[in-house]
Amino acid sequence: MKIQEGKIRVNGHEVWYRRVGSTGTPLLTLHGGPGAGHDYLEPLEKLATNRPVIFYDQLGCGKSDKPNDRSLWKIERFVAEIDALRQALDLEHIHLLGHSWGGWLAIEYMSTHPTGIKSLILASTSASTSQFVSEAKRLISELPLEIHETLHRFEAASDYTNPDYIKAVREFYKRHNCRLAERPEPFQRTLVNLSKTPVYETMNGPNEFTVIGNLKNWDHTHSLGEISVPTMITVGRYDEVTPACAETLHQGIPHSQMAVFEQSSHVAHLEEPEKYLRVVGDFLDAVDATCD
Repeated sequence: MKIQEGKIRVNGHEVWYRRVGSTGTPLLTLHGGPGAGHDYLEPLEKLATNRPVIFYDQLGCGKSDKPNDRSLWKIERFVAEIDALRQALDLEHIHLLGHSWGGWLAIEYMSTHPTGIKSLILASTSASTSQFVSEAKRLISELPLEIHETLHRFEAASDYTNPDYIKAVREFYKRHNCRLAERPEPFQRTLVNLSKTPVYETMNGPNEFTVIGNLKNWDHTHSLGEISVPTMITVGRYDEVTPACAETLHQGIPHSQMAVFEQSSHVAHLEEPEKYLRVVGDFLDAVDATCD
C-alpha cells in the first residue's frame, strides 16, 4: 500500500502529514486533544483499502513544529490549517472525520462552508462545550462517592496537580475515556503528546471535563442545520462525550445517521475496532456509490 509522509509549511511553521493508500476520495482525519496528535487514530489506516486515509499532527504536537507562542492556540488558526493542508496536498474532494476536539474543529470548519466535502464523520464529540461539561458533571455525580467528592474538593481549590485529584481523574478516564484494561501503544503515544504541549491546557484546561481554556464558550448548536453533507455520528455507550451529546448532533444535522458502540467509551475505534471500521467503512462506501 502506498505511503507518503512529509511536512507542509503553514504560516511559517511545519505541519507533518501521512497519506496511506492511493485510489478513491481521501478521508482526512482531525485528531482530538487539542494537542493529542494523530497516533491514536492509526487503526483507521485499515480504511485505506478503498480510499486514501490522511493523518496529520496539528501544529503544537506530535511530529509537527511546537512553537512557544500561546497566541497561536485558537480554533480559527486550526481551521486555516485545514485549508492550507488541503491546498498543499491537492485535496479538492474529501471525506472529513473529526474525533473529540477534532469534531469541534470539523464543525467549525463546516461553518465556513468549504467546498468539496463529500461526507462528514463526527466521532465522540458534541455541538457545544457547555453540553459536554454538563454531561461530564453528570457522569462524575454517578462515580463512587469518595471519587466525586475528591474531584469537587480539589476543583473548588483549583488544585489540579494534587496526587489525590489526579488519581480520581484517572478513575473517571477508566470508565469514560478508554475502558480497555491495557491501553494500545498508539494511545500511549497520544498521552505523551498531550504531556509535552501547552495546546491542551491553553484551549481546554487541566483535564477532559474541566474546560477553562479558550474553548469554554464554544457553541455551534444553533448552526448544525447548515451542515448539508451526508453525516455519520459515532459515540460510545460509556463515552465522556455522552450519547446525549451525540443525539444533539443527530437531531440538529439534517438526514444524519448515528451509531452507538455498546462496549466503548471515548475511543470506539480502539475499543471495538472491527465494528467501528465496518460501520464507518460502509458509510463511506455508500456515500461514494451515491456520488459516483
